[in-house]
Amino acid sequence: MYLPARSSGFIALLRITIPSIMLFYASGAHAADVTLGIIGPHEYDLPVDFKPFNVLVQYGDGNAAGNSYNSLGQRKPGGGSHTWSGMTKYVHFRSFDAIPHVGFAFELIQTESYNLADGTNYGGLGPTIVGPAAWFKPNRHSTFGIQTFMQTAVGTRDATSPNYWSNISSFIFDYEWKHFSFDGDAGTVAGAAKHVKGGHTYSPGVVFYTNLRFSWKATRLFEPFFALDWQNVKGTYDRTAGQYLDDSNSREITLGLGAMFNITKHVSFTTRYSHSVDGRNIPESNAYYVKFVYLW
Repeated sequence: MYLPARSSGFIALLRITIPSIMLFYASGAHAADVTLGIIGPHEYDLPVDFKPFNVLVQYGDGNAAGNSYNSLGQRKPGGGSHTWSGMTKYVHFRSFDAIPHVGFAFELIQTESYNLADGTNYGGLGPTIVGPAAWFKPNRHSTFGIQTFMQTAVGTRDATSPNYWSNISSFIFDYEWKHFSFDGDAGTVAGAAKHVKGGHTYSPGVVFYTNLRFSWKATRLFEPFFALDWQNVKGTYDRTAGQYLDDSNSREITLGLGAMFNITKHVSFTTRYSHSVDGRNIPESNAYYVKFVYLW
């Protein structure tokens, strides 16, 4: 038997997530991951009218691929990446008597990253991400809401810093059947201008993305799921030169399989493997994900 609706909702409430965000450089756009690609099943199966509580989450994901996609969408040897990234997240959840049947969350996320490819070997803290989310339930089986986050411009070193501020916003949804669930999001990432000292000023391309999860509630503990992630990035515009950078636009579609383990009502663990099936101007994804959640 699967967790009762209220219990599963409280566990799912832990999982509003932000993964590694796109980092843009003057040489073009290089994706560390599809935006919000870390989400799992029941990500947005969220309750309303609950007492305030807190959550600590640790995420990890890695990509080890030797190939990349060129501007024609052809997969070619070389240009891949060997990257590891993580996020440590604190979230405060609450509802308000003055706003009944609506849930709120505020998140503080610190990103971490490590890169080993093409002669590089470095790591450090990435940008910090903060922001709120809000949702309501059109009926007892569904959830709909919005989330919006700001990402800071710097990390502990230039290689882990986008060097411009950005906003990540999306619509979120979930629908629950007795033995299956379907949820996901759709949104954009918009960045401020990036100024290169002694050089040009760039406008990062707007990112459009969606993440979909379909799961089977096999048992109360074990839930396998299917994942589809899509992302499209407009080209980076050189405002000083008045033109777009060559091959700075990109796209990617990944498919994956994973499993969620509801260990207790306060602890859950999710793991997944995903691989690119289509791309353009981007390193191939050959990625694995893990997520550990603790609620108190």
